Amino acid sequence: MTMTLLFVLIAFVLLLSFAYLAMRRGRDLPNVDQALTAIRSLDIEAFRNLVDPEEEAFLRARLPVAEFKKIKRERARVALAYVRALSRASLQFARLGDAARRSPDPAIAASGKQIADSAIYLRLRALDAGAQLMLSAAFPSLDLHRARSLVQQYDRATYLLIQHNVLTRAHGRAA
Repeated sequence: MTMTLLFVLIAFVLLLSFAYLAMRRGRDLPNVDQALTAIRSLDIEAFRNLVDPEEEAFLRARLPVAEFKKIKRERARVALAYVRALSRASLQFARLGDAARRSPDPAIAASGKQIADSAIYLRLRALDAGAQLMLSAAFPSLDLHRARSLVQQYDRATYLLIQHNVLTRAHGRAA
């Protein structure tokens, strides 16, 4: 009898927790301006420089091996900080896209779907690039250049977000 009561109590607590999280998620919907501010706060040109294979080849040719390995580790750690920021931004984009996808306006809903899909892919690219950068920091002699696809996906997500912002503002004026 007490075991049954314990399971009922646990189920009730879980139900309350899920209800709270669902209500909080509905209140905390991101807006486009916040997402654009988050994406623009990243110095993507500095990140591009950190993961540029040509820059790495230049450093490899000009520096002694020990110095190159030290510099490559430092660059990988800094790039990893950028990747983590991109990963956090991708979560915000996914939430914004998911909210827009539920719009009654078909154009905004389609734009939201594109943003959500792009954000998920950006998150996957960020996770992959993070793993590659950790390997690169641990083993500087490895030649890993997977972050380019992350930068390309970042550019796509940014473009979609800006297009969505233009679309929502245009539909806001028309309404």
